[in-house]
Amino acid sequence: MDRNTATGLILIFLIMLAWFYFTMPTQEEMQRRQAEQARQDSIAAAQASADSIARQQGQQVTETDPDTGQQQQQPRQQTLRGDEEEPSEMGMFGQSGVSDTAKVTVETPLYTVEFTNVGAGPAKFTLKRYETWNHQPVQMIADTTQSAYTLGFLSNENYNVETSDILFEQVTQGSTLQLEEGETRELQYALNLENGGQILYTYTLRGDSYEMDLSIEFSGLDRNIIGGTVDFGWEPRINFTEKDHTIEGPQASAYAYLGGEMEQLLISEAGREERNFNGDIDWVSTRTKFFAQVIEPETPTEGALLIGEVSGAVDNPNTRHHYESYIKSDIPENGLVEYRMYVGPLAYNSLKKFDSAAYDMVDVGWSWIRWFSDPLVRFIVIPFFGFVSDYMSIGMGIILFAILIKVVLYPLTKKSYKSMAAMKELQPKMKEIQEKYSDKPEKQQKETLKLYKEAGVNPLGGCLPNLLQFPILITLWRFFQNSIMIRQEEFLWAADLSAPDYILGLPFSIPFLGDQLAGFVLLMSAAMVAQSKITGGMGGGMGGGGGGMGAGQMKMFQYLLPVMLLFIFNNFAAGLSLYYLIYNVVSIIQQLMINRQIDKENGEKVEAN
Repeated sequence: MDRNTATGLILIFLIMLAWFYFTMPTQEEMQRRQAEQARQDSIAAAQASADSIARQQGQQVTETDPDTGQQQQQPRQQTLRGDEEEPSEMGMFGQSGVSDTAKVTVETPLYTVEFTNVGAGPAKFTLKRYETWNHQPVQMIADTTQSAYTLGFLSNENYNVETSDILFEQVTQGSTLQLEEGETRELQYALNLENGGQILYTYTLRGDSYEMDLSIEFSGLDRNIIGGTVDFGWEPRINFTEKDHTIEGPQASAYAYLGGEMEQLLISEAGREERNFNGDIDWVSTRTKFFAQVIEPETPTEGALLIGEVSGAVDNPNTRHHYESYIKSDIPENGLVEYRMYVGPLAYNSLKKFDSAAYDMVDVGWSWIRWFSDPLVRFIVIPFFGFVSDYMSIGMGIILFAILIKVVLYPLTKKSYKSMAAMKELQPKMKEIQEKYSDKPEKQQKETLKLYKEAGVNPLGGCLPNLLQFPILITLWRFFQNSIMIRQEEFLWAADLSAPDYILGLPFSIPFLGDQLAGFVLLMSAAMVAQSKITGGMGGGMGGGGGGMGAGQMKMFQYLLPVMLLFIFNNFAAGLSLYYLIYNVVSIIQQLMINRQIDKENGEKVEAN
């Protein structure tokens, strides 16, 4: 085996190791998973007990069926924050004097939100421009019986007060509010107490944004709230919207942004976890794969709390992923605590208007490459698709983008091909050196290096240009899997470019592959095989323009990498496979052009001699 072949094998081996390192659970994680498995029965028993208590009390909650997307009434379940005080057990704060529930429906061009006086906040939040996988409106809030937002504090009567269980008085008259684009309206609720104290909620809603503001005014309650601090947060689950919960579930998580760093709470096996943060908090959030809610305080904070609970194995479609996020704020001397909230899609332009750092929740590359991935996505990829979407479908935009990337990287591709062609020409001489100095490895290496120098060939010249392209390919690989930009975009036979484009069912299930095959992945693998045959060795498929390693020993790898990528990509987003399909097809065209140019140059040299 020559040096060039060995170098190629080592690089391929390292790439495969990197892949398995970043995608497979570690031994420690596997051990933790096994240890946590024993706790699942106790968690299920505790949940069943909570359900039983809720049924006895006659409380109802609305759940979204994961298969039909329809709302179903279920006994309300206990919240993650533990044993909650009932309204009658909140002392003076549990006696609001209001006995009837009241609802206000707010209509804007972007969403419909139903506010309730049970907790004084939104109970339903329906996005008008997005649908679930089975074409139901995206209704983000899982528990639709009370406000998604809750305000908690410790009263001087030693009660843990949660406003989500308290009936407020609706101050704003009417049952509907209609907002046009650019219009702003206010919605108010009040909790009037017997001692003359009051908590006044004022929501500011906008017709052209997923943002809303909330000011909470405390009057006459200086001695009734211990410590003068309150925690405010989002309590219910955010509904899943995609067909495959085993893919969407691991993307659900909670975040806290503080000190210029984003902290994530992500639970990878059954269990419950809490994370506390102290100091000045920029924002907290909970999310699913494509949608999120974010809370940003406008007044001084003392810290944040993230809570997460996963009911079972993450690869079980029936597992519940429930995350909550809270901010602990000081009540200023003027008694006014203020927040900005965002409820909507994880779309760059919408989040950027709210807080530019909020888009960091979208995975566009591993932490060690974010310095490159973030600028590429924010300043090139997203603006490009935002522009071309006015003139063509997202599928055609992906094709055009793949072509443009190949054009931009053409100098590196050409250099790579020429270097590998030069190495191929040296193969006979290298073989002679190997045979002549087979018993003298040091002499063989010395003569080989001398041959490289005389021919002006860099043995790594065919690999390094491809390695320089990897940051771009890794970024796009992560971005196309996680971007809402391609969600529910149709192209050819793919009904949703953010989901696999299965076209062929198998009579059995294959580990890691599944029981269905995706169309663009099959074409992508076939293109990689074709490219490998053209190069006479290992094609650059993923590297976008590699060439043959030149040695017979590498022939098996013509099929190994395409098959390996078939397994890896089969259950990924169709848009990602479409991108790499076009990328490889253009690579083949470029390779044929460069090979023809090289043959022409070699022919001119022969004629000159």
